[in-house]
Parts: sequence; structure tokens; C-alpha cells
Amino acid sequence: MEEFHKVRRLPPYVFEQVNRLKASARSEGADIIDLGMGNPDLPTPQAIVDKLCDVVRDPRTHRYSSSRGIPGLRRAQAAYYARRFGVKLDPETQIVATLGSKEGFANMAQAITAPGDVVLCPNPTYPIHAFGFIMSGGVIRSMQAEPDDAFIPALERAVRHSIPKPLALILNYPSNPTACIASLDFYKDIVAFARKNDTIILSDLAYAEIYFDDNPPPSVLQVPGAMDVTVEFTSMSKTFSMPGWRMGFAVGNERLIAALSRVKSYLDYGAFTPIQVAAAAALNSDGAEIEEVRSTYQRRRDVLVESFGRAGWHVPPPPATMFAWAPIPEPFRPIGSLQFSKLLVEKAEVAVAPGIGFGEHGDDYVRIALVENEHRIRQAARSIKRFLLTAPETLDNVLPLTAQR
Repeated sequence: MEEFHKVRRLPPYVFEQVNRLKASARSEGADIIDLGMGNPDLPTPQAIVDKLCDVVRDPRTHRYSSSRGIPGLRRAQAAYYARRFGVKLDPETQIVATLGSKEGFANMAQAITAPGDVVLCPNPTYPIHAFGFIMSGGVIRSMQAEPDDAFIPALERAVRHSIPKPLALILNYPSNPTACIASLDFYKDIVAFARKNDTIILSDLAYAEIYFDDNPPPSVLQVPGAMDVTVEFTSMSKTFSMPGWRMGFAVGNERLIAALSRVKSYLDYGAFTPIQVAAAAALNSDGAEIEEVRSTYQRRRDVLVESFGRAGWHVPPPPATMFAWAPIPEPFRPIGSLQFSKLLVEKAEVAVAPGIGFGEHGDDYVRIALVENEHRIRQAARSIKRFLLTAPETLDNVLPLTAQR
């Protein structure tokens, strides 16, 4: 039977191949250390859980909620942006609550994309950045992921050689998967470019609070004039260890926020009201929970870099996010990230995310999530050390099969 049009536009979900191997190994009793999916293992802070429990006892909160987010939640997000970035937002016209940043991106794509519209997207990047627009009929033109001096010239080439002219540019710093951080000077150049070329900026700032030095990542909205062309997406998932609560935000340009709000009004009634109230309480807190989460990921990062290094696998220390973007060990480069990830599950009982799942330019890497405690990370390193010692024998068996494909 022929697949539906939108389904045909999507490639095979490569992460599922690793997930199937992982599930099969576990069913046979293997103790798989899962560093693949970016699913935080840290519990949601107790004060947030207590607030949810208090509010949920009120039956009035059991009714349909507000698709745009309850007023108190939007005010809390505005207060957060004012404290953290010095950015003033109108809760009524410049903020909408989303069911996580992933849903926000997908709904924004539906709101603004006409068939054939060109969208500039980093490669590698988080899959929804590209596929939200592909499912909406857009065309993706890949951009480099690093926010360096080559970025603006690449943008200028993309505008010259794209027909029609690009509708939007997607940014994601700190980046998932590469962990790159952008500077405010970089954002100033991007905003000037976007205003000159009438290009929308869609910024994914989901990892704004997961950083490991004394320089908090900036928001593009800190740049004067950015509000004319920009919408920025944030998430409670990583900052407050609330992934299953599905709570995020889109903020910025009034026209774009209005378009997103209108699409959402047809698709959902918003998150459960007690979740929204608890999220507002989290945003209005003193930030101690955020600092604890950040410290935990930094300790895990340091253990990962040190223990994997001793095992023979050099992992550059990420400056931010809950991920390490690790080059595949040299002997295994020819087989690519998907086959290497499968071997790690089969031979080392460790799961990672193949870089090819984030775009073809990620195929020399895997993404390692900091979602296990330090003891388990060291255990993974010991298993990987044993696996790497078998590299010649393993590759003798694998490379002929790879060549046949």
C-alpha cells in the first residue's frame, strides 16, 4: 500500500533502529546503559510537584485550559526574560505557552509555511527543526551549525542561490546536538542580516540554563531590533527536569506569535491547568533548582570526559547542554554513526544516539546524553574500553558487510 504524501517526505527514523536493538538486548537480560535519548533522569523539584498536587485538588482546574497559556504563566515567563536577559515582553501579545518547544516549532511551521517555502536550517540539528517544516510543505536548505565567521557569508550565498528567497532561518544555541554556544555579537550580525533580507529568525533556546562556565548563553532578543523578526522557543523540560510535563514557550514578534496562537487554538486547549500553575511557580522561584540541575550535569560531563578519555575515546568537553558531541573513534569512522551505535549496544551494552539522525553532516559523530549517574557513566567507560580493544577483530567482521550495502 502506498504511503501518505507527508509520511513519504520523512526519512526512516534512525534512532528507532538503535532503540529496537536496545529493547531486544534488555529483553534478554542485558544491563544497557542508556546514554541515547535526552530524557532527564533527575526528579522534578519537590516544590514544583507539591504545587501541582495542591492545585489539582481544586476541581475548577480540571476543565479545559487556555491554549495560549493562563495569564499567570505568561506573566511568569515575561518576568523570567526580564531577569535573565533584560528583555521586556508583553504577556498578552508576545508570549504563548506551548506543549514543549518541539510542539511549538512544529505548530509555528504550520502557521507560516506555504508549499515550497525555503527554510535555512543548521545541519546537524535537532530533527524537528527541519522536519516540522518538511511536513508543512517547506524545503530545507542546510547551513553550517557552528556560529563562526563563516556563518554570515554562508547566509549570503544561501539568499543569492535560493528561489524563492528564504522565509526563515533556524538558530539553536546552545545547540542540540553539537553544544555550540553563540555570542551576542554573532546574534547582532544575524539580526542585521535578517532585517535586511526580510527573513524570520526562529531561535531554539531550550538549553539556556544548562551551561558550564561563568557566561550564561544570551538570547537573540537582547539585540535591538530583533523583536521585529524573531520568535524564540524555550522549554521547562531540561531547566527544571520537567520533560514529561510538556511545557514550553514561544516569545517574540507579535505578528508571528499571533499566527502561532491562531493555529494552536484549532489544535489544543493548552496544558492541564495545574501543570501551568506549577510551571509558573517554578519560573517565579529563586533559581536554586536550576543551579542544582546545572551542577549535576557538569559533574557528569567531567566524569564522562575523563573516564571515556582513559578508555581510549576522546570526547571534547561540551560547554553547555546535557549532551556531548563525540567524534567516532578513528578505526570505526568508515562504518558511520548508525552502525557504530549498533555495535556499542551489541558489544558494550551502551546506547548512544547516531549522529546521522541529526543530519548527514553528523555522521562522523554520536551524541552522548548525560542521563545516567557518575557510577553508571564510569561503568559505561569500562565496557567501552573493552570494546575498543577488540576494534581490529570487530571491524574485520563489520567492514565487508558495510561495503556490500
